Amino acid sequence: MNTRKPSVRFLGATTVAAATLIVSACAPQTSDNSSSDKDEKTGTLRVWLFQEVGNKPKEKVVDSVVAAFEKQNKGTRVAVEYIPVETRAQRVKAAFNDPKSAPDVMEFGNTDTAGYVKDGGLLDVTRDFGDWSEAKDTDPTARQSVTVDGKVYGSPFYVGVRALYYRTDVFDELGLDVPKTMGDLATAARKIRAARPELYGIAVGGAYTYGAMPFVWANGGELATGKGGSYASAIDSPEAQKGIKAYTSLFSDDNCPAAKCAGMGGNDTVTAFAAGKAGMAIGGDFSYAAVEAGKVKGKYKVVPLPGTSEGSVAPAFAGGNNIGVLKSTSRRTLAVALMQQLASKKTQSSMFEAMGFLPTFADVRGQAAAKKPYVKPFVQTLAAGTKFVPASPAWAQIDSSLVLPTMFQEVISGKKDVAAASADAAKKMNDAFGSAG
Repeated sequence: MNTRKPSVRFLGATTVAAATLIVSACAPQTSDNSSSDKDEKTGTLRVWLFQEVGNKPKEKVVDSVVAAFEKQNKGTRVAVEYIPVETRAQRVKAAFNDPKSAPDVMEFGNTDTAGYVKDGGLLDVTRDFGDWSEAKDTDPTARQSVTVDGKVYGSPFYVGVRALYYRTDVFDELGLDVPKTMGDLATAARKIRAARPELYGIAVGGAYTYGAMPFVWANGGELATGKGGSYASAIDSPEAQKGIKAYTSLFSDDNCPAAKCAGMGGNDTVTAFAAGKAGMAIGGDFSYAAVEAGKVKGKYKVVPLPGTSEGSVAPAFAGGNNIGVLKSTSRRTLAVALMQQLASKKTQSSMFEAMGFLPTFADVRGQAAAKKPYVKPFVQTLAAGTKFVPASPAWAQIDSSLVLPTMFQEVISGKKDVAAASADAAKKMNDAFGSAG
């Protein structure tokens, strides 16, 4: 992400946009985020959107949305500021503490929702979302990402999922079939490593939580159970342990040596694949541009990550961003309308064309896949069913304190067995859930 100081611009258009990488941040503590009793119908709406690495195409789409919105709402102007994703926690904390400096409309990572709701910063838009004609076509997991305790606190903006990238030249050379199950995947990875020892069979990372979780979910495990703010960790269940074992078994000299791979994150595994150092990797739709720019261009394909049985797809984590309205806004009606235009089907379609962000509407995603075939395996993955993190403000703490990467790395290093490592992780998660209640 570009961390240069963002500039404030009055745009002739407003819209959407989202960060390619979603990083969970600790939710800010607030002292003054009371809901405004004003609902002014003119004036300036302030909008915070995330600054992308290549932001110009996003700005162009947003400019178009803003221009249309200002034309529809005489006497209204929209001021858009692009903020770095990495420093959003500090910016949002300041905004929640001082409503006068806060935006009216804001883009945020979908794993941030529960924490922001707990701190009272986001406006409940349940009725508005229900009355919005386009909302019925929203992907169920995307809808879940804006829902806390049954109430809706924003509109999904884009979704990102991961699938299996594989080297067609390597598979052809070795006469390998595309893996149809996770067992096939492990077998193919070891065959690649044996025949081509300079390659990882499949690049995996001990710090790659969302590359690991499909193995847990495919084996019937869960991160946690519960709802409504009351969660209990399930990472130490027999099913979850089976998935942890399946993933950590790939950290071996006959695939991806622990000494090199234990510390790798998602970006590292994709970079290794793009550089021609791996036969396979688990990468996102948002990884496509990086892979295309690498040494494997023209020598790879993407398929959904297979599950445990032939024909099944391993559930993927549904990452992405949302657009919401701050509770402190003094222009509620205008802010909600702008939120909906930024997250509309038309805008999401334009954002896909401009930035490659996958739409959160099933019908718009289908149209995107028809236009750009590389999207198809990711759309298939979404259609097969995805998973999301617990809708608890504790998740930010669990994520930032590296509970799951620590668990994986303890197993990979041999420091603890799966049962002990998962039990310790479960305790840490439950401590966090308890303190966030």
